[in-house]
Amino acid sequence: MTEAKSEHYGYKWVDSHIHLDLYEEQEAKALLREAFAAGMEAVVSVSMNLASSQANRELRLAYPEQIMPAYGFHPERPLPSAEEEEELFAWIRERHREGEPFAIGEVGLPYYTRTEAEAAGEAFDEAPYLRLLERFAALAAELERPIVLHAVYEDAAKACALLEKYGVRRAHFHWFKGPEETISRMASNGYFVSVTPDVAYEEEMTALVRRYPADRLMTETDGPWPFEGPYEGRLTSPVMAADVVLRIAELRGTLPAEEAARLLANAKAFYGIGAGRATS
Repeated sequence: MTEAKSEHYGYKWVDSHIHLDLYEEQEAKALLREAFAAGMEAVVSVSMNLASSQANRELRLAYPEQIMPAYGFHPERPLPSAEEEEELFAWIRERHREGEPFAIGEVGLPYYTRTEAEAAGEAFDEAPYLRLLERFAALAAELERPIVLHAVYEDAAKACALLEKYGVRRAHFHWFKGPEETISRMASNGYFVSVTPDVAYEEEMTALVRRYPADRLMTETDGPWPFEGPYEGRLTSPVMAADVVLRIAELRGTLPAEEAARLLANAKAFYGIGAGRATS
């Protein structure tokens, strides 16, 4: 892989949501080398389950100043057993006792699994997913950690209700899509949203960028999830988040350097990047 050079961009950024542990190890290292050489300051690597959380912790240890891990259970997976759930929560608490930097995530609600089941005429019980999300929201509030959410469309309002119940303020809705009333609710609560490379071709995302408060936006890739449009057939890389910076500046009518500085500051402040620990 040819490494990108910093002069190609001329600014710095953060990929605030990526699944580094889902890449092959050497592939992830090559992508990180390319992105750091191009100007990326840090990535937030989110987890799918306990094993994924442990893998992301190892990545943080290898890149202590550049990788912020998030530990949790992805809601589009089959629910963990009671034993698996307790083991994950105990492990997260141990990381907190050790004073390690991390966020809670990726957690949320199974919108795509639920709607696919319903479209097929199958019964779907959302209650245990809501219970698990509530437990993660309570944990984020107790430990004063940022929380990364997979909650879109009507599920976002359900997530907001749980965050409000526990007084969680540092909430990050990644790749958010949803109705105007929920967008207004999230913005008034001070929640953050992040924008993926699909802002290059999706009207829903361009509208969100124009609508959402500038000091609550971040950039992400959600790699290795693939994209369409100009990214068709390309391996998703954190370098693509640099393109998102330029697109946001274009949509908001701001100078790229100005928008880049704001987006960088947003992500670093939200996650405590450079502060040694992601706490309030």
